[in-house]
Amino acid sequence: MKKIAVFTSGGDAPGMNACIRSVVRSALYHELEIYGIKYGYNGMIEGDIYKMKSYSVSNIVQRGGTILKSARSKDFMTKEGRKKAYEQLSSRGIEGLIAIGGDGTFTGANIFFEEYGIPVVGAPGTIDNDLFGSDYTIGFDTAVNTALEAIDKIRDTAMSHDRVFFIEVMGRHSGYIAIQSGIGGGAELVMVPETSTTINEVINALQKGKDAQKTSSIVVVAEGGEEGNAHEIAAKVAPHLPKADIRVSTLGHIQRGGNPTAFDRILASRLGLAAVEGLLNGEKNVMVGIIDKEVVYTNLKIAISKSKPLDQDLIRLVEILSI
Repeated sequence: MKKIAVFTSGGDAPGMNACIRSVVRSALYHELEIYGIKYGYNGMIEGDIYKMKSYSVSNIVQRGGTILKSARSKDFMTKEGRKKAYEQLSSRGIEGLIAIGGDGTFTGANIFFEEYGIPVVGAPGTIDNDLFGSDYTIGFDTAVNTALEAIDKIRDTAMSHDRVFFIEVMGRHSGYIAIQSGIGGGAELVMVPETSTTINEVINALQKGKDAQKTSSIVVVAEGGEEGNAHEIAAKVAPHLPKADIRVSTLGHIQRGGNPTAFDRILASRLGLAAVEGLLNGEKNVMVGIIDKEVVYTNLKIAISKSKPLDQDLIRLVEILSI
């Protein structure tokens, strides 16, 4: 293998740039030609592909977002689109791909490999931390710390005005950000998609806090909860607690930006190197991850189809610490 390419796809995550940097310099270290594909699968189809050098990734390890840009591609979902992408790669002699992204990115990579056989190694870049095959994904730690900083600041306001705050964090299908930022932020309750929390349970928890002389409360809500988003939950709770001053704060895309933490920079760098060396060692159609501090490779089909359960001990910890 002499030529490989790297691209980012789907939602951006802090640390993607650190991973790109690692891929480029690891490839050059192993005397490979390395190409960057801009705008994900769209760029692959359109031929937005350029040769990268060591200086191409200078001064990016600390930056959020992705210098290769990202986009969702409807064309790549079609056979015609994937054929165009294959032709663009073939015309440049590119023999292997490193895909940095999440579930949707790897779903596309798996189909592409099955149709054309180009070896692909995925590096998990998603703040949701929901991919099976790695203890942590690139961007998760930064997103948790961003959410935690916001929760700390909202807590100050909640205490000053004796308010109940429902704080919505990202995680349509995953409660990892909610549970970790909730524990770190001292939340009275955390609502996640993995477990069912009824409105009555929310009301009881808040009433219990009031009975314990708490003057303010924080409820962290993952956006994909069964009872709805934070605004919907607050609206359902309000009639049952008429004396409570209830407010809602949705953190939104602030969690996807910002300078990556040291943890995310190191994780991304390790995964980038492991992705390049995985290709060189014959790995194909796999996701590289870190489990118990060791590099592992998981088949893409398994990584995107097998669920990654939330630690039930963390949910229990919220309940115990909120008394």
